[in-house]
Amino acid sequence: MLALPATAQDASSASALDVPDTHVVASLEASGVQIYECRQKSDGTLQWALKAPDANLYDDAGALVAHHFEGPSWRANDGSQIAGSVLRQAPSGTPNSIPQLLLAAKSVGAKGVLSDVQYIQRLATVGGVAPARACTSVGEEGRAPYLARYVFLR
Repeated sequence: MLALPATAQDASSASALDVPDTHVVASLEASGVQIYECRQKSDGTLQWALKAPDANLYDDAGALVAHHFEGPSWRANDGSQIAGSVLRQAPSGTPNSIPQLLLAAKSVGAKGVLSDVQYIQRLATVGGVAPARACTSVGEEGRAPYLARYVFLR
């Protein structure tokens, strides 16, 4: 199992992902996988490409609050759901880990805890990079465990 680093993010990436004049709606720990799919490039070679995340998000008490899946999307237990689009990224403070992100959010579900979210920060990422082994057939999947903190802002 992966462990989160002691600090949420380093100072250089904090400013790159900050959003002024926002309020935290929720700050949740994610545990899951990044799913990669083997795809053929235009030159005929094969490479891993991100297909979708699959992670559960927990509050500080350990209660399951939401699920993160393809889109990228997040659905809370109350039925509220948002879809995100990447605005900026910054390197993870942990080597060989997916980047930290700032995403714009759009409500696509019921009224609830996530329905007023405007931005999502993916911070403190650990793991999740494409498999080191080469992919050998189109459509093959590889899963990479990852941890992160998602901060939902309005």
